[in-house]
Amino acid sequence: MPPMGMGRMGGNYLSEEEKKNRPKVTRELLLRIFSYLKPYWKQMLLVLLLILVSSVFGILPSILTGKIIDVGLIGRNLRMLVILILASLLVTFLSNLIGVAESYLNTWIAQHITLDMRNSMFRHLQKMSQRFFTSNNQGDIITRMTSDIDGVRQIVTNTLTSIISNVITLIVAIVAMYQKNWILATAAILIVPLFVIPTRSAGKQRWSLAKESQEANDEINGILNETLSVSGQLLVKLFGKEEREYRRYSAANERMIRLNIKESMAGRWFRVVLSTFTSIGPMLLYLLGGILMMKFDSSVTVGDITVLVALLSRIYGPVNSLLNVQVEWIRSMALFTRLFEYFDMPVEVESPKDPVIPRRSIGSVAFRHVSFSYEPEREILHDVNFYLPAGRSVAIVGPSGSGKSTLVNLIPRLYDATGGEVLYDGTDVRKLELSWLRSKIGVVSQETYLFNGTIRENLLYAREDATEEELIEACKKANIYDFIEAQEHGFDTIVGNRGLKLSGGEKQRISIARVLLKNPTLLIFDEATSALDSISERKIQDAIDPLIKTRSSILIAHRLSTILAADEILVLKDGCIVEKGRHEDLVGSGGVYTELYHTQFGRALEREAGE
Repeated sequence: MPPMGMGRMGGNYLSEEEKKNRPKVTRELLLRIFSYLKPYWKQMLLVLLLILVSSVFGILPSILTGKIIDVGLIGRNLRMLVILILASLLVTFLSNLIGVAESYLNTWIAQHITLDMRNSMFRHLQKMSQRFFTSNNQGDIITRMTSDIDGVRQIVTNTLTSIISNVITLIVAIVAMYQKNWILATAAILIVPLFVIPTRSAGKQRWSLAKESQEANDEINGILNETLSVSGQLLVKLFGKEEREYRRYSAANERMIRLNIKESMAGRWFRVVLSTFTSIGPMLLYLLGGILMMKFDSSVTVGDITVLVALLSRIYGPVNSLLNVQVEWIRSMALFTRLFEYFDMPVEVESPKDPVIPRRSIGSVAFRHVSFSYEPEREILHDVNFYLPAGRSVAIVGPSGSGKSTLVNLIPRLYDATGGEVLYDGTDVRKLELSWLRSKIGVVSQETYLFNGTIRENLLYAREDATEEELIEACKKANIYDFIEAQEHGFDTIVGNRGLKLSGGEKQRISIARVLLKNPTLLIFDEATSALDSISERKIQDAIDPLIKTRSSILIAHRLSTILAADEILVLKDGCIVEKGRHEDLVGSGGVYTELYHTQFGRALEREAGE
């Protein structure tokens, strides 16, 4: 009989880290966990009933075996022999049938609990501010959404029902054994540790080897992820490190193979020990039963001894499994604790309880004594004041790290100001309905993101009901329609993962078209032409120039022609607006703008002249 719960990683023993970080189990934690089961309490009761019936039916064939031997075979009663055999087969069939029903219902409950939890987690994460996504590791977020929540399904389908099933099976088996003969039943229970002790001892060895093997496998996966990715492979080739990476991979691979062999052989020896000890129990019962029958003229029959031996084998698994309940329990609590940590993270940016929803939007923006900091000890923006009238444009310039992107991120409430007020159409943005506010603002950032789909799908993300004519008009305004029309599949051209099949300029112009389909009142261009070649930059600039004349616009730019097109220039340094005005007023002032003009803007101007 195979050991219970001995998977790839053993699973029956806690690592030192798990022992150190045991979660604190409180009444509140348990009530919160069971709140996910509460909607399915009727189904859970039915599962318990099915487990009980299945456990009883699972024991009956062993009991009927004793009758088959005593009444049918030794009693030479052919009719009863046939009846008892058919009854045993029927009970076995019914037990398996009930087991299938219980398994289906159990899986159904577990899947629906994980469905509820995944939906709740996704909705919660969607509400989190940009701070959450910039502060937390993306891999950790995905792990909570996938494997951690999938672990909840494992807890419901395996841990929880396994405990219940094992307890019921154990109770039913022990009761049946004592009904046969209390002496042999007591002896059988005393024999169980002979099986459990070697099982746990060998299990520890296998778990240790499996853990080392898994670590080696993780190392191999890390090497593969680093060296076979697009960027990693390019780096390896450019530095000529192919042989070095091969040696590193080969060494890790050999280590894993050695550990796999050790683990496999440890399993072999374990099965030898296990097989020996599982044979000792029945042999001792046969010996003790024989002594009772022959020496003390006991009423014990051959059938009774056979039943007790069969029931003994039935309690090995449940006993071993229940001895490991503590491990499964701690891991389950740790899993729920990790998930609840995310659920308990406060939503920093959300709509107010009684939001303001204006009837129309004109696109004016005002900053009144605005301050902002990611961390209390480091202020990014300090006492920022400016006003953008509806239909006008403002360019924000400044050295790298001066807070330009942070400033515009406060308008659609990707973050909230830590001091002062950001007003949109005269209303504090924190009082406006969040989805309404963001529907009126279109942002084209330096890092354009396209989904792995067609150009059409990426454009329609802005407005699903947009017509073909509206798509074409938006793309013409974004100076990208000629490129799309030249493609074999037109709007149905696949852009690839993150738009990798397109150039930076093409992605940026599709991003502009997508924002235009949204038809916002306020346009924000955050370094939309940086890190592009001069030809792509010119095409994007040709698309931007007409747009800023038709609606309220904020431009973070390094191209002088864009800055000159704005109605006002704000100069930001160290989180403060140090200068504001028109180009002709600022360029000769000898301040920050003058310095930028002679360095950053001057080079751009020379390039434009060359073009």
